[in-house]
Order: sequence, then C-alpha cells, then structure tokens
Amino acid sequence: MAIPGNLLTTAMGVMPHKNIDQALEAALSMDVPFWPQLPRYSYYEDMYVQAAEHFPGIVLDIEKQTLKFSMDKFILEFEDIMEHFEEPEYFDVSETYSAVYNRFLSLDLAGRPAIRGQLEGPVSFGFNILDQDERPILFDDTIRPFMYEFMAKRINIQLIRLKELNSNAFMFIDEPGLQFIFSAMSGYSDIKAKTDLDEFLSTIDSPRGIHLCGNPDWDFLLNLDIDILSMDVYTNAERFGSCTQSIKRFLDRGGIIVWGIIPTGFEAYEKENLNFLTMQLETIWKQLDKRGIDITQMLKQSMLSPATCCLINPDGEKTVEKAFKMVNDLSEILKTKYKII
Repeated sequence: MAIPGNLLTTAMGVMPHKNIDQALEAALSMDVPFWPQLPRYSYYEDMYVQAAEHFPGIVLDIEKQTLKFSMDKFILEFEDIMEHFEEPEYFDVSETYSAVYNRFLSLDLAGRPAIRGQLEGPVSFGFNILDQDERPILFDDTIRPFMYEFMAKRINIQLIRLKELNSNAFMFIDEPGLQFIFSAMSGYSDIKAKTDLDEFLSTIDSPRGIHLCGNPDWDFLLNLDIDILSMDVYTNAERFGSCTQSIKRFLDRGGIIVWGIIPTGFEAYEKENLNFLTMQLETIWKQLDKRGIDITQMLKQSMLSPATCCLINPDGEKTVEKAFKMVNDLSEILKTKYKII
C-alpha cells in the first residue's frame, strides 16, 4: 500500500501563515508532510489562482485580488496552450505561484513514510471561476472538458515531481465545491459530475484522492475511484457514519480515510480538549465496528488531520499550529492504546 495509514498525521495545504519558513516547519511537523499554500502571503497562492496558472482565458488582477474568465481571451490563448499540451513540465507549479513548492522539492524527504501535494479540483475551480456573463465556467460545455483535461495534467506532473523525492507520494484533489452539486439549484447534476469525475480520475496517476471540508453526499465520494478520502469528521460525523456500506467497500478495496477531527477555528478549538476529541473519534469507530467494519482494519487504513484549514482566526497562525500539535498528540495516544507501531 503506497499510502500509509496506521494513524499517521497530515494536514490540508492551505495555511494562514505569512512567514514561509514557519509555515514549512509546521507542515514538516506532520508524519506525512506537504507543501503549504499561503494566500495571506500572496494572492498568487490562493488555491484557485494557483490552479489557474496557464489556464487560457483567465483574467487575473493581483492588485485587486480578482480572478475571472473571458471567453474572448480563451479563444486568443487556446492555440498557445495547445502548443505546450504535451510538455508535462509546463503544467507544474511555478515559483511565482508558490513560494514554498520548489523549496519543498529541494528537501530530503526520502525517509518519510509518504509525502503529499495538492491542487484545486475541476468541479470547485469550475464553480468558482465566472465568465464575462458572471456564469460559472463549469456550466460551459466547451470549456468544461478542456478544464478537466488541463487539471489532470497539472496533478500528474506534480505527482511525478513528488515521487522523485519519495516513492510513496500522493495527491489531494481539493474539492470543496463537490458539496454543491447535490443541490437542485447547482446547474450541474451529480449524475453528470459522476461521469465527468470517473473519466477525469481515469487520467490521473495513483495514488490520488479527494479532500474537502464540506458535507457532500458521502456515498457518492466513497464510490469514486480514489485511493484516499480526507474529510472533516469533527463537523460531519453523523452523516458520514451513516454510510456504513460505502465505507466498508472503500476500505475493502484498500482505501485510506483521513479523519479530520481537531478544529482549527479559534472559538471551536478553545472549547475543545484532547480527551473529548479522542472519545468523539473512538465513538465513531466503535459504532462502525458494531455495524461490521473491523476496527483493526479501519485503524490500519486511517490517518489523522485537523478538521479544516482556517485563514480567519484573530490570532493568525497560532491556533492552526496548536491544532497541528494536537493532531500529533492524538496520534500518539491512539497508537499506544491500539498497539500500532
């Protein structure tokens, strides 16, 4: 199994830090480190802006911090992007769009159990980027197929680069927008999304998975062809826990679940404590065990993380760093209790 479980720790990529060294130090404090995305350091590092690098038709204003799309500009730039379409390196994250990525790639990470990268997924990107008519580009039947192919190329080259550092590297496809496709008002049905995502995932190298902090249809996600699912169980425990059969199928085919249990929001973090959160997570596991999901298997195929990213805390990065430490503390407690080496 390329992605380790055994209650190792990781975290989502977006971090509130303005200091690059401090952010990287925090990311490296996890068992499975990653390169941080720092939108408070630069608008280039906003997860949507970062994903938009080289995407034809993008209208980016760094000073005003706006990101839009123009069909006229897309038509003008399309020929140029096609000239580079078979050049994998063209789709990698540049130093302009990440202050940390290339520094991360320069580190000696071969001894880590795994490392991880991330990129915004096509559904969320397509929902968030609006065209000249204020319409999400996801709804455009011309743009959408190209967008899926474009994002696959960006994910694949990053995974290639990461695997050069550590053979157990894997990718998170960040998809907060997936929770919206199940609304009757979304304009993009879950049936169409399933077809598109199945084809999209078939073009992406393994291991790869989906991360989101929202509350989508978990049966939908668990039945996609992904190797790892990272989610906010702190908020969504009840609904996720009700998907017993899908969870069992996911684990039986080797899937890894990342249980996001430690809150990173200032108010939520301050009212919680490690003992209660440990009990909350174990309660979920015990309930699933009673429903036929062997807890030993589940722990072997589980990782731990903070519940969400958070950019709006009044104390900046301090609560997020505390949450990272608590995740590591929780891991040690549970590994000792369940005799996981």
